[in-house]
Amino acid sequence: MKLRFVLPFIFYTLLFLFYPGDSYYFHIFAYNRHLFTQKEVTTNLKINPIPYLKLPYFPEISAQGVYVVDLPSFTPILERNSHEKFYPASTTKIITAMVAYDIYKPDDIITIKRIINDGQIMGLVPGEKITVENLLYGILVHSANDAAYALADNFGYNNFIKLMNKKAQELKMEKSYFVNPAGYDDEKQLTTPFDLALAARKFIANKYLAKFVATKEIIISDVDFKIFHKLSNINKLLGEIQGVGGLKTGYTENAGENLISFYKKNNHQYIIVILKSQNRFEDTKNIINWIETNIDYINLQDTH
Repeated sequence: MKLRFVLPFIFYTLLFLFYPGDSYYFHIFAYNRHLFTQKEVTTNLKINPIPYLKLPYFPEISAQGVYVVDLPSFTPILERNSHEKFYPASTTKIITAMVAYDIYKPDDIITIKRIINDGQIMGLVPGEKITVENLLYGILVHSANDAAYALADNFGYNNFIKLMNKKAQELKMEKSYFVNPAGYDDEKQLTTPFDLALAARKFIANKYLAKFVATKEIIISDVDFKIFHKLSNINKLLGEIQGVGGLKTGYTENAGENLISFYKKNNHQYIIVILKSQNRFEDTKNIINWIETNIDYINLQDTH
């Protein structure tokens, strides 16, 4: 009984909606057909070329921790103890710099209160007023420990360290932990070659920060141009080997010689992480030579 009423109701309702007269709904459909037609979706996915080894041999290097990765595809091409923990030394400062970039503006002015004299310093003096940008030159060119502490102290030291570890977590640096901004040895302050490659990838993508590590030498001053600091990059490969765009050195007695390098060759980009080396620059040179002679690429897009 109910079906006798339902079917006519449906019929007349549809007739009312779509009868080709002045129906509002008919006009929507008739004059706006493009809204109802399904467009063909085309996607142009960029597939990065994949590196491969021509010959399966390891370059002669002394480093105990190694991770070399093709940057665009993040494909590893060389590893040694890549997930083992090491002391980061001053490679810590790339995390310090990224946190400073997040919380400060380049022209923010910091007044120096605490003086740090241990290890590599730029010679900051009590009461000196200096911009955040010049302190970034201090930590990323000269690897200045006093500059690292100035950036942390001004924000609130403990809070700054918390942000360093939060940054590490964001970057999926699962085996890294930091307790100071300069890279002083501490049994809790540890990282891995793989984790540092993750940090380097994020760092080098920031064009503002990348300019600092590619700087060979610079003279900066306080805001009143009374105190000047000559800063020289510790990375000897910068300016010596074409394609090396810096990144960060590190050294302590326990950490050994550490070096993270950004290298470009024939439109390919690499991150080279060297930890606990006896000669970080020689090791990196040997790896670069190995890359040039033993790495080739296959373009998957060309195979379709």
